[in-house]
Order: sequence, then C-alpha cells, then structure tokens
Amino acid sequence: MAYTLSNPQYTSMADNQLQVLEQKIDELIALCDQLNRENRALKADSAGWQRERQDLMDKNELARTRVEAMINRLRTME
Repeated sequence: MAYTLSNPQYTSMADNQLQVLEQKIDELIALCDQLNRENRALKADSAGWQRERQDLMDKNELARTRVEAMINRLRTME
C-alpha cells in the first residue's frame, strides 16, 4: 500500500509526528528560557563576587598602608 497525501493513515501519522516535533520544540524553548535565567543569575552572582573581591582588596591595601605607617612611626621613636 503506497502512502499518499490522500491516505488517512498517512495524514494521521504526519499529524502525530508534527505533534511530537512541536512538543520537543516547546521543551527546547522552555529549556533555553531556563538556561537564560540561570545564566543571568550566575552573571549577577559573578559581578557581586567581583565587587566584593575588589572591596576586600581595597581594605587589605588600606590596612597594609596603615600598618606600614605605624611601623615607620615606631622606628622614628627609637
């Protein structure tokens, strides 16, 4: 039996295949949306950690400068 467009069985199989394909595409779109949300969240986290790291480096540099200044004052007292 040949499959032709007028054959109801062929049309039904094509419809089923299209429905399966449509469902898979919808799932891929949902996955892409989820991954985009996660990516934005990770980028925001990364930016926060970078700011925090820079703040800590600045505080460390300030502390180092103050300790050096105290050491220099102590040396001048000797």
